Amino acid sequence: MKVVVIGAGVAGLATANRLRTLGLDVLILEANAYPGGKLTAFEQAGYRFDAGPSLFTMPDFLDDVFRFCKKDPRDYYVYRKLDVACHYFYDDGTFLCGYADASNFALEVENKLGVSMEVVVGYLRNSEKLYETTGRIFLEKPLNRVSTWLSKPVVKALTYIPRMGLFQSLNKFNEVRLSHQKLVQLFNRYATYNGSDPYRAPSILSTIPNLEFNVGTFLPEGGMHTIINALVKLTADQGITIQYNTPVEEILVKGNKVYGVRTGKEEIQADLVVSNMDVYYTYRKLLPYQSAPERKLKQERSSSALIFYWGIKHTFPQLDLHNIFFSADYRKEFDTIFQEKTIPEDPTVYINITSKYVKADAPEGCENWFVMINVPPDEGQDWNDLIVKARLNIKRKLSRLLNIDIDSFIENESILDPRLIQSRTQSFQGSLYGTSSNSRYAAFLRHHNDSVIKNLYFCGGSVHPGGGIPLCLQSARIVANHIENTLH
Repeated sequence: MKVVVIGAGVAGLATANRLRTLGLDVLILEANAYPGGKLTAFEQAGYRFDAGPSLFTMPDFLDDVFRFCKKDPRDYYVYRKLDVACHYFYDDGTFLCGYADASNFALEVENKLGVSMEVVVGYLRNSEKLYETTGRIFLEKPLNRVSTWLSKPVVKALTYIPRMGLFQSLNKFNEVRLSHQKLVQLFNRYATYNGSDPYRAPSILSTIPNLEFNVGTFLPEGGMHTIINALVKLTADQGITIQYNTPVEEILVKGNKVYGVRTGKEEIQADLVVSNMDVYYTYRKLLPYQSAPERKLKQERSSSALIFYWGIKHTFPQLDLHNIFFSADYRKEFDTIFQEKTIPEDPTVYINITSKYVKADAPEGCENWFVMINVPPDEGQDWNDLIVKARLNIKRKLSRLLNIDIDSFIENESILDPRLIQSRTQSFQGSLYGTSSNSRYAAFLRHHNDSVIKNLYFCGGSVHPGGGIPLCLQSARIVANHIENTLH
């Protein structure tokens, strides 16, 4: 059987390799001249930057792709476990070191905030239990299959959900269980891991801290782009062709069954098609004559990002690989993003500095700053004006909290905004994770991995189970399982 995979992002590459191992003939068509989708890298004046995702958790999900293909993942990439997950800076000058070890972090919170260690330890134990009993359902199983809901683990999990208060918002859940507003804010931020608002997103997102504090935070040797390099090498070793600069113009359907794709140059026959393209554009651009699932496509989009890539001719020992500078009013920040559809004057600022661990990523005595804030998706805002104001507000905030003039150290800069994210990655409105999770039903309304059109499948961050590297890899696994089951 011949398969065409549309898009060489993380999920597309992982899906292609799994299907090749199942014995299928696979061709990947990529619109860009390079692989990776959002997970790319670039250099500017001696500084190297990972352009997209900067956090690596659940490495077993990536290792599983290689093992499924009967390869040793360590032959393709290596990684280290970090002792520190993140440095947290609050507007009043409070600093917390987010040790990756749960006990060490709990002690830090007790020393800095006066909150008993047991509060944090208990929260993280609950996060782990919740992940194991309910989180795995959403991450590893197709939610549109009856077999998923009739299995014993799922029935058990459903009885567990009401006792956990999972019909609350993440913020309400955290306010009940955590006794300090700074701690609530810290754990509320995990809603941003899928581009959502903690004051509306469901508390099932309280499972995410388990991945950082109980499982761990990691860094691939050489930076995040190593993940793509490893998958591309696996693809070559498996004899799969990636055809670059080849945008697909239409998925060909006859009698409600896929029979191939059409590019600008030719029609390519295929028994199966897997789209790693944003599901919104898959329907709007590639399936113009097919009925679209309008309710799913009209869901609220996730947040986007405004990123400044700064070459900094200075070093900051108080900063680590991951750093968060919180806003003073978190609720106002999210209301501004999701209700007012603009950039807050006081945004939470995330700084990723890979040169802390990968010395070659910056010249000696310098650092490569990936500076990101959450912003609304592109709905026609005046981004040029917003970017100028945001840049000024970010520099003022960082200069105040670091007690030094940041502007004088910026020697070069690149910018990524929602418009560029949309044009480079075909992500509708530049949203990073497809749809948001700003309702308790969001997980069920996210587009599933198969289709009413026979032999058409979907993978990637815009479909089930969601965005981010681990979930994209899980979508690939679910698609491969679907297809393997149809082959038997």
